[in-house]
Amino acid sequence: MREKIYAVIEPKYNNKDSRAARIYDWVMLVAIALGITPLVFREQPRVFFYFDIFSCTVYIVDYLLRWLTADLRRGKRGNVWSFLAYPFTPLALIDLLSILPSFRVINEAFKITRFVRLLKVIRVVKIIRYFEPLKVIMDVIRKQRSLLLTVLGLSIFYVFVTALIMFNAEEQINPETGQFLFNSFFDAFYWAACTLTTVGYGDIYPISSTGRVISIISMIVGIAIIALPSGIITAGYMEEMRERRIQAKKTVSKKHPDQPQTPQAQ
Repeated sequence: MREKIYAVIEPKYNNKDSRAARIYDWVMLVAIALGITPLVFREQPRVFFYFDIFSCTVYIVDYLLRWLTADLRRGKRGNVWSFLAYPFTPLALIDLLSILPSFRVINEAFKITRFVRLLKVIRVVKIIRYFEPLKVIMDVIRKQRSLLLTVLGLSIFYVFVTALIMFNAEEQINPETGQFLFNSFFDAFYWAACTLTTVGYGDIYPISSTGRVISIISMIVGIAIIALPSGIITAGYMEEMRERRIQAKKTVSKKHPDQPQTPQAQ
């Protein structure tokens, strides 16, 4: 029975996307949508209370089912440590934090700081587990994490160096405030991050010739750095989809071993 449950909540367990698994995913997506709906409104009508009760009930059932099959997830059937360790895994903590705001005692305790409303935002993260396109992207990021971390480190280093240069090169006074244009290193770091990502809010910008030359160089290099993650994720996505197609063909071959393959499948 536990294996059947796990095959529904984790279809990859048996490489089978069953009807029950699809229905389960859709129920979870609806529960997540209803759970975060109150966050986009200032007024909270009574119907939102019932939305919260429904979503919380679904979250609790999902949490218990995943805890019940924690050993199967680790591939260690009957292993006690799997059950003890599951509540401390990242996704389990997210599930737990998604459940807590629905309890009245928590709502009353954190009513002043609105901590409960912030906890409900965490429910958005649960979509990753049930929305297939996001699961594919997360798998790609997980497989390409070493390259992406390298690019991230390069970006942070470049932002820091650019901010350091600009902070010491731009010494003009802002006529509106009577202070330096970059009053602190954080201002320079903020400007460097906006320039690197080509956001350009326009609230902080250099006015001297030296500062503008530094900005031009930063923009040109920034375009190249920003393009790197896109290329890595795109290549990883294509590879992931190719692997999934191959796996799907293998699954079909196992189900119908006597069925001849079409030239396209071959």
